[in-house]
Amino acid sequence: MRYWLMKSEPTEVSIDDLAARPGQTVAWDGVRNYQARNFMRNQMHVGDLAFFYHSCCTQPGIVGIIEVTRSAYPDVTQFDPASRFHDAKASRDNPRWFNVEITLREKTRLLTIKTLRQYPELARMRVLQTGNRLSITPVDPDEWKFILRILRT
Repeated sequence: MRYWLMKSEPTEVSIDDLAARPGQTVAWDGVRNYQARNFMRNQMHVGDLAFFYHSCCTQPGIVGIIEVTRSAYPDVTQFDPASRFHDAKASRDNPRWFNVEITLREKTRLLTIKTLRQYPELARMRVLQTGNRLSITPVDPDEWKFILRILRT
């Protein structure tokens, strides 16, 4: 099992939106960064866990825990000319973009990025690195356990 941090703007899909969806499941589509795509396509597996992270908002941070419940498959938004995620170079025979499906495990209290930065144990965490803008990043198992302890106190 691997651990991840997956960012979503609350105006796109918030933790409450996810909680209200049928089965509390959503396709993590619309990712248009090759490194994030490769994480989903090549490294994410059913059963992996991730922190659900609200980004581009007044208080960015971890707001929940999600589970990968379907492994990577072609992101259908790349084929839809009406979608803002359409990719004219993609074809059904040669898709360029993939997504996984995630399911809500639990909604947590907000753990802000400001709070995460206070812990030297998390100093190497990718989301805390200057210039990191990836929507999906791996989380080290020790970082995962440490954050869970913070969330449980």
